[in-house]
Amino acid sequence: MPNSVRKAIIDPEGEAEELHDEHPRPTGPTLEEAVGGPLGIAESTLPFIAFTIAYAVTGQDEIGTAALVAVAISAVLCAIRLYRRESVQYAVSGLVGVGIGAFVAARTGNASGFFLPGLLLNAGWLTLYLGSIVIGRPLLGLVLSRFTGEEGDWRADRERFRLYRLASWVWVGVFGTRLAIQVPLYIADSIGPLAIAKIVTGLPLFAAGLYFSYVILKPILDEVELRLPPLPGGGG
Repeated sequence: MPNSVRKAIIDPEGEAEELHDEHPRPTGPTLEEAVGGPLGIAESTLPFIAFTIAYAVTGQDEIGTAALVAVAISAVLCAIRLYRRESVQYAVSGLVGVGIGAFVAARTGNASGFFLPGLLLNAGWLTLYLGSIVIGRPLLGLVLSRFTGEEGDWRADRERFRLYRLASWVWVGVFGTRLAIQVPLYIADSIGPLAIAKIVTGLPLFAAGLYFSYVILKPILDEVELRLPPLPGGGG
């Protein structure tokens, strides 16, 4: 006998209440889960802190050593996720990003090269979000409409289109702010301030973007019972 039938026989009122719940629990990740939890915070900060400290301690002559330290820390954090049998999405993406940055820094002999992949990634997302707005197909509308089942109908609804466009502008602001702060420091080869800027404009700014996207898109998210919008882009 199926569990649902057995439960209905034993507690018919409880089953009926569950089936007709007027306030179903929202699905999707919480804010903490969206940023990867405590490990996600560590993965987005520790490798860059370690690289900067190692670079300073070695007299700014051993970029390869500093790069290896950063990669090693990122690998350890990835291993911890594997040991805990958690999703390795954040760890692997972080490890790949740190690995590419370490390779660029070691190959060019320029410590600021460690931060170049992150700058290029942010520039890519900025271009994608801004371009989608310019052509009249806001990126968040394209993504979230898959969950709402609207497909292309949302563009004909002026209010929904306005909300999707406004929320997409939030992420233009996020990625644009990162670049506006980090690029001048990268050009000036200011490694310490660049590392601080990378951390400050990383997850904190990402979390702020999530919050404002939620506030803007709440009427639509409530329809599909999602806690947060599924966002293209990342925390670094």
